[in-house]
Amino acid sequence: MPSLKKYLLLPSIIRLSSRVPRNRNTAWEGYWGRIQKTGSGGDVLWDAGNDHEFASYLPALQRTLNPDLPVVDVGCGHGSFTRLLAGHFPRAFGVDVAPGAVARARDQNTDLPSVEFRTLDCTVAGAGELLATELGDCNVFVRGVFHVLDPGARIALAANLLPLVGRQGRVFLVETNFRGNALDYISRLGASPRKIPRPLKLAISGLPKPGHFGPLERLAAFDDDGWTVLEDGAVTIDAADMTTKGQPEQIPGYYAVLAPRG
Repeated sequence: MPSLKKYLLLPSIIRLSSRVPRNRNTAWEGYWGRIQKTGSGGDVLWDAGNDHEFASYLPALQRTLNPDLPVVDVGCGHGSFTRLLAGHFPRAFGVDVAPGAVARARDQNTDLPSVEFRTLDCTVAGAGELLATELGDCNVFVRGVFHVLDPGARIALAANLLPLVGRQGRVFLVETNFRGNALDYISRLGASPRKIPRPLKLAISGLPKPGHFGPLERLAAFDDDGWTVLEDGAVTIDAADMTTKGQPEQIPGYYAVLAPRG
């Protein structure tokens, strides 16, 4: 979209974003209540409906995570990545702040007995210890959570992951790291002054505003005193197809694998 034309989106974006509840958990529950369909052609912005993105992470997952430990998928949503992770770890636990997301994930988990879903806010003090008491040391998978949290919540979430990984577990995180401004971002995802695709409209009107999450943001949340970075780098995140090209939208992203220091 030409650089000036994108500013014609501003009135629509302001109107839609004014509807977002101030309470983060309320926003997420309301969002999942408006989702009609998941998967390919569905309403969930970050769900491309295939395993292409997960397959791109698999070599790094197998390289760095202990396959004998359970894995916790933090911010699991409707559980698509939790179910994919279940093929590579003995147990997979999906946790999310929204009961509606967890209910949907359970409904879609029809034939995987090693998968479990539950409602939990992992930014609340003690959430990590609660899971660790039940599960022991775990691997943790986090996709697309930190970039929609404010700095304080990012620090709280990272602090809760430390007792959960224990001595043997690792954190594998993947986050959106688009470096343009908000108008550049939504324009890239198919928004125009005439039309905003439904998955994008639902996100703008229902969810906290996303931000960048790269090495600097990771360091602010996972400080060097507590964590060691085993590897990190650029990745591509697949989002729902919102144009006529028949392919998932691709968003620049960042991944990191972290281990507890000492």
